[in-house]
Amino acid sequence: MALNIDTRSGFAERHIGPSDDDIREMLDSLGLDSLDTLVRETVPASIAREELLDLPEALDESALLERLREIAAKNRVMRSYIGMGYHGTLVPGVIQRNILENPGWYTQYTPYQAEIAQGRLEALLNFQTVLIDLTGLEIANASLLDEGTAAAEAMSMFAGETKEDRDLFFVSDACHPQTIAVVQTRAEPLGIRVEVGDWQSFTPGDDCIGALLCYPATDGGVHDYAALVERVHAVGGFVAVVADLLALTLLTPPGEWGADVVVGNSQRFGVPMGYGGPHAGFMSARDRFKRRMPGRIIGVSVDTHGNRALRMALQTREQHIRREKATSNICTAQVLLAVMAGMYAVYHGPEGLRAIAERVRNQTAVLGAGLRRLGHTLAHGGVFDTLRVTPQGRTASEVLDQARELGINLRDFGDGSVGVALDQTVSAADVDDLFRAFNGGHAPDFSASDLAAEVEPESFPEGLERTSSYLEHPVFHRYRSETEMLRYMHRLESRDLSLNTSMIPLGSCTMKLNATTQMAGVTWPEFGSLHPFVPADQAQGYAELFGELERWLGEIAGLPAVSLQPNSGAQGEYAGLQVIRAYHLDRGEDHRNVCLIPSSAHGTNPASAVMSGMKVVVVKVDDSGSIDLDDLVAKADAHADHLAAIMVTYPSTHGVFEEEIRQVCDIVHERGGMVYLDGANLNAQVGLARPGDYGADVCHINLHKTFAIPHGGGGPGMGPICANEKLAPFLPGHPVVRTGGDRAIGPISAAPWGSASILVISWAYIALLGPRGLRRSSEVAILNANYMAGRLEDRFEVLFRGRRGRVAHEFILDLRPFRRTAQVTEEDVAKRLQDYGFHGPTMSWPVVGTIMVEPTESESRSELDRFCDALLAIRDEIEEIAEGAMDASDNALKNAPHTAAVVTADEWSHPYSRARAAFPAAWTRDYKFWPTTGRVDNAYGDRNLVCACPPIEEYADPPVAAD
Repeated sequence: MALNIDTRSGFAERHIGPSDDDIREMLDSLGLDSLDTLVRETVPASIAREELLDLPEALDESALLERLREIAAKNRVMRSYIGMGYHGTLVPGVIQRNILENPGWYTQYTPYQAEIAQGRLEALLNFQTVLIDLTGLEIANASLLDEGTAAAEAMSMFAGETKEDRDLFFVSDACHPQTIAVVQTRAEPLGIRVEVGDWQSFTPGDDCIGALLCYPATDGGVHDYAALVERVHAVGGFVAVVADLLALTLLTPPGEWGADVVVGNSQRFGVPMGYGGPHAGFMSARDRFKRRMPGRIIGVSVDTHGNRALRMALQTREQHIRREKATSNICTAQVLLAVMAGMYAVYHGPEGLRAIAERVRNQTAVLGAGLRRLGHTLAHGGVFDTLRVTPQGRTASEVLDQARELGINLRDFGDGSVGVALDQTVSAADVDDLFRAFNGGHAPDFSASDLAAEVEPESFPEGLERTSSYLEHPVFHRYRSETEMLRYMHRLESRDLSLNTSMIPLGSCTMKLNATTQMAGVTWPEFGSLHPFVPADQAQGYAELFGELERWLGEIAGLPAVSLQPNSGAQGEYAGLQVIRAYHLDRGEDHRNVCLIPSSAHGTNPASAVMSGMKVVVVKVDDSGSIDLDDLVAKADAHADHLAAIMVTYPSTHGVFEEEIRQVCDIVHERGGMVYLDGANLNAQVGLARPGDYGADVCHINLHKTFAIPHGGGGPGMGPICANEKLAPFLPGHPVVRTGGDRAIGPISAAPWGSASILVISWAYIALLGPRGLRRSSEVAILNANYMAGRLEDRFEVLFRGRRGRVAHEFILDLRPFRRTAQVTEEDVAKRLQDYGFHGPTMSWPVVGTIMVEPTESESRSELDRFCDALLAIRDEIEEIAEGAMDASDNALKNAPHTAAVVTADEWSHPYSRARAAFPAAWTRDYKFWPTTGRVDNAYGDRNLVCACPPIEEYADPPVAAD
């Protein structure tokens, strides 16, 4: 017998929680002899796949890192002064190590349970305060996906606010080209005409929805737009401004000269370029837009004890909740990156930010003076960080080539002029190298240091030099030393329940292990420091990684054509529907505009369909949670001549593999429609079934769910789409870098490959698991869900099951009977789970009064049992209320969660003990995660909307909760 001399172990056994012994015992509890038997009882035979996926065999973790190093080495990191909304920045080490690389921050989920999310909520409130102060407007959201989509969201918001007969949106040609293109993509299916042109000659009329301006302009010009703003307002339109946050520390805020909305990208506030993302886009606005504003707003409220508490304000105004009436489909954001940007502002404070901005402005002034001395022509004076230079005595191409020889990338405007955008990373030596690039490779007879002694920055246009103060709140003045900053971030982290604390069993959200090895490459400079528009030969490593990931995702989905551009699941939905729409238009069938959507669908589905210019027709679901085939046939027949698509989630949002999925696809195909598959639940079928095999034409894949990109407290996410050969020609393009098919639709995101740097994570996930590990992960995800359902089914009703009695990777527990018997709601159960150290499951979706539990494959059996034990103990507490043994209104569920301050107070008036309140299970005595606030008063926060750091005086005397 040969000895085993390979000491390396596989990654799958580290990723998958239950051991082989646990799996056998769990199967025994379900009366099953194997995982294969479970899969046969769960996945319909008509779609089940027996053969392994055609993917490379799994790498172990050390081999993976070796392979990733080889790929990274093929990226060439140069100094990129291209600008266009992306800039070099210095990420403070204390922020990189303790937020970006810290699972206590990157494994959080969207703060739906505010009581155990106070840390990130405060960090996001800081971010909103930065936006409000720097832009001079009244409200801001907690981030959007990127600058281009933020601008498009502003356009849609204006369209919803103005009269219906208006259809013109003006975009200044001084905006970045990718921003213009994204706006054009989003406008066309909505029937909005986009006029791109010179802002100085634009004359708004009664058909004007609004205008989009850029401040500073893409070529560096700083313009006074006040007169144009007045003209747009005079005809009833609105004005959005793309602004640079760092520049706004020196420039008059747009809100002070009339802008209604300001959008942009906060990347240069300490977030790596990452070849395009992820970065936190932003939007601030006037108060009138607070109920139309897309994305999430963090607001100040109070808890049941009258103490200040934060929450997502106006949650019912989230656009996608409006379904087919929505004007935005955004469901997630870029929270982790917004937190970083906000912390960057906290660490530097207003003086530090201004000093950085002044240094950049001074360097630009020195560069401009030197270039003029060399005989070159500058397009603008009085700039912030960007020069547009027309070289004299040599061509633009010669300058660009010489710069590249010196390790520098500049922007080619394509008209004989060259762009140079300086940033925080630039030194005097870098400026000297730029002089050489414009001087045929030779050093001139002066240096940057020489000129710095004699040059002053040219003034901005009159009235545009900032005079108003900003970031006056104490949080932006307290944490200058690394010691204090570290403690502040750790204090906030301790107020948040993350995956490093316990299981987060949110149905349809797939909170699984984000392995450390997968995360390693994200912060390597070879991936993090590339500008998205560098020449292709400098990004060969990325190209190789993208090519492999596209092939792998195509194989997994059974749909070979892949676009990595959409940078959220909702963006993937939109991209998929736009591709379908383009296919119909290309065939001359522009009348096909009806999209069938099951009533159980997530709100982003109908919202995405409306944004794609489609009419939503709702299809019923039956008592088992599956699509009602009779109603589907009736609706498909009624709209056959106009049928564009159906959007279907599989397994269904009820946690069931529908037996008739092939029939659903056939019904739509036979009537000329296409099948869009929402891949939110792909974690139940990787390696077990493929959407393309059973009829899907296009699907999106939530990389932040199935493929383990961290959720980051509500983002980043990624939503690539996979399509068949029919739709391949229409995959999204880009105006700057060649992507997509031969007949590509416009860009969906600002960057060519969306949030490129985090694609490294999903590439590593697939490479580490290989075909066997991926299949095993799906099998164990299904096992874990069925095991938990089996443990709970005697005390709770499991609402939906498949034909053979199995659930998929998640299941729904019906809590509605307890409202009748004990006046207990799903919210009471979720809040009481916090006392046991858990995040509550998804509440009241897709069925009101229920909770949806998804364990994933990476949770161990002991953790599954601990969560089941908590729910069963809560069930006993409910029974005590129903039987009268516990007071119906003053009980542990109604008063949950219990904070340390409450249970250690001098007075205790409740009919149950302090110990029962705070330590309801044995494990809570071994380790206790304490919620930091009592139950948050949502109504108070909505009635008294505050979405910036309140004045410090209010902290001394917190408001009292409403009765």
